[in-house]
Amino acid sequence: METHDKKKVPEAVSYTRCHIMHHPIMEHIVIEVSNKLFGVPVRIVVDERERNSNIPELLKNAGAIIDFAQLKVGDYVVSSETAVERKTVRDLISSIYDGRLFLQCFDLVKHYQKPLLVVQGNISELAETSEDTEETGIKLHTEKMLLAYDALITVTMEFRIPTIHTPSAEQTAQLLVTLVNRSLQEGKAKGPLLRKIKKENPTYIQQLSVLASLPGVGEKLAARMLKKFDTPIRALNASAAELSIIPGFGLTRAERVRKILDTSNDVKQVLQRTLFEDQDK
Repeated sequence: METHDKKKVPEAVSYTRCHIMHHPIMEHIVIEVSNKLFGVPVRIVVDERERNSNIPELLKNAGAIIDFAQLKVGDYVVSSETAVERKTVRDLISSIYDGRLFLQCFDLVKHYQKPLLVVQGNISELAETSEDTEETGIKLHTEKMLLAYDALITVTMEFRIPTIHTPSAEQTAQLLVTLVNRSLQEGKAKGPLLRKIKKENPTYIQQLSVLASLPGVGEKLAARMLKKFDTPIRALNASAAELSIIPGFGLTRAERVRKILDTSNDVKQVLQRTLFEDQDK
C-alpha cells in the first residue's frame, strides 16, 4: 500500500469526496480514510426525531459515531459551523403550510455560520395523485410544486441557505459523511458540536415579521416597536408622534407608516374603471 505524505493528504480526501456519490459502498471507506488521515473520530449529532428515518442506522453501519440529542436547531450537526435541516418532499410542503420552514431557517442562520437544507426525494412526486390532496385544499397538483419552488427560492435567496437535493435516505447519509469529511479537512470538526441554544418564542418571531413588513421598518425597528408597545396591535395603532420618538424611527418614517396604515383601499373603484375601459375598447 502506497504511503501518503502530508502534501498528498488533501488530494486523497478530495478524491474520496468526489467519488462518494457515485459508489454506494464508499461511505465506509470515506470514514476509514478520515480516521487514518486526521486521527479524529467521525461524529455526528442527530436529533431524536430522526431515529426512525433510517439515516442514523445507515451512518452507524458506515462507521460513524452517532450522538442522539434533543436538538433545538437542525436535524444533524456535523461541525461547529454546520447544522443540517432534512426535509422529505412531503414534509417540505407541510412545513410550508404550518409555517415551520421559515422559522427553522431563521434559527439556522442565527446559530450557525454555514447551515444547509437537504430536500430528500423528487419534487415531481408532488404531481402524483395523493390522498392528502383534499386535506391541504390544493386541487391542482402543480400548485404544490410551485409552492415548493417558491419556498425554496426564499430559503436560498432571502435566508442565504444552500439547498441540496438527495434521491434517497442512503444518499442523504452519504452527503452527511461527505460534510463531516469536508469539516475534518478544514479542521472545523474538532471540539464540541453541541452549543447552548436558547430558542426565541415563535410567537415573538411572527410578531416581528408582521411589524418588519411595514415599508421602511426592518427587524431592528420592529423589535424596538414591540419593546415599546408590547403588542403588534398597539404598535400599529400608535400615532406618528409616538412612533417618531422610537430611536432610529424619525418623524418622516412615522408619517409614511401612518399614511400606509390609514389610507383607504380603492381597489374596487380601480377595477370597475378598468372594466369599463376594457368595454369601451
